[in-house]
Amino acid sequence: MKPGTINNAKWPFLATFILLVAAGAFLGWARQPRELRTDPPVAADLDRFRLMRNGISGTPPENYFALGKLYETDSYNLSQGKRLYAWFGCQTCHGDGRGNNGPSFLDGWWLYGPEMVSIVASIRDGRPHGMPPFRQRMTIEQIWQLAGYVQTIGAYSAKVAATGRNDDRQTRPAENRAPAKILFDEGPVGIHPDQGPSP
Repeated sequence: MKPGTINNAKWPFLATFILLVAAGAFLGWARQPRELRTDPPVAADLDRFRLMRNGISGTPPENYFALGKLYETDSYNLSQGKRLYAWFGCQTCHGDGRGNNGPSFLDGWWLYGPEMVSIVASIRDGRPHGMPPFRQRMTIEQIWQLAGYVQTIGAYSAKVAATGRNDDRQTRPAENRAPAKILFDEGPVGIHPDQGPSP
């Protein structure tokens, strides 16, 4: 055996390994390119949604669908929403989603509806009986990120995108395990006078 044949035998394996690593890196990048900052005109347009007269539901801005419902389907934005949920002390009133002083996201009764526009309006403008407005403390993009996370907590259908799990003790299943109603149904819920009987 010649001295150079061993080195020549390693090159195909090394080239294959480098090619596989490069292909994996490209596929990981191409799967979900991360845009860490939304363009200012797009972010300004996020504030132009319309609510119905009763303040419940409405239509999102035009570019929301062009973005592919980014704040509902993107793991990065959901993780940012989870971070904002902790940073702005949402657990104080809503706990881990089951409610505390504020309403629960898991009991099936959303006073202003589970649509993204309603949740964004609730966070941005506040609601009567205790929900403070956050329009002066958060950017509109952060409000949409937080709304996406809040919607994920109480979702009735599982989402593909999910946030990362914390290392601390978990008191409820992961956000992408749904439907939440089945997981936390503690029995019959009484009639809500503000919404009428359960559908």
